Amino acid sequence: MGKVIGYARVSTRAQDADRQIKDLLGAGVRRDDLHVDHGVSGARATRPAFDRALDALQEGDTLVITTLDRLGRSTVNLLGLAEQLRSRGVNLRVLNLGGGNVDTGTLMGSMVFTVMAALAQMELDIKRERVTDSVAKRRAAGGDLGGRRPAFSHSQIENARRLIDAGQPATHVARDLGMSRATLYRRIADLDAKQWLGTQQK
Repeated sequence: MGKVIGYARVSTRAQDADRQIKDLLGAGVRRDDLHVDHGVSGARATRPAFDRALDALQEGDTLVITTLDRLGRSTVNLLGLAEQLRSRGVNLRVLNLGGGNVDTGTLMGSMVFTVMAALAQMELDIKRERVTDSVAKRRAAGGDLGGRRPAFSHSQIENARRLIDAGQPATHVARDLGMSRATLYRRIADLDAKQWLGTQQK
């Protein structure tokens, strides 16, 4: 039987992970196999304790978290991570998902994630349709979709990033926004830099 690795996260230093840690220990996680990120947002690509937890996982092991949002904020990315773990032969156990305990190593757990994947795909399609409609309206109104001045809000660039993270070709996403792939990546990098500066100034 594989090891049970636990992961907990709190977004700010002012918060504590005591409740998560208690629940994980109660679920059979040994304290030595418990990894906790303090003051780390779920939106960050790099989370030191989470990276250590992933490195510690081997085939047959189980990653245990209290709630799904401890892994991140994007549903599509969460499901992608669950699939990545599954491909490595690692199970994901969520102690409180929809009011119950879900383990992807079980038939029921697998079914729950399949349903979540379908809902996430629908959410993705709706977001993409909104972006496409927005671009079409701008073009119909003679709006400037290119040029040197940013023509899109932070929210639109975030949505474009989510589409790319979910596996949509960057070229297609950029085309739907009426810009080149290079320009889209530059806008995403600019947004990341602004968000990073914002966290440093808090």
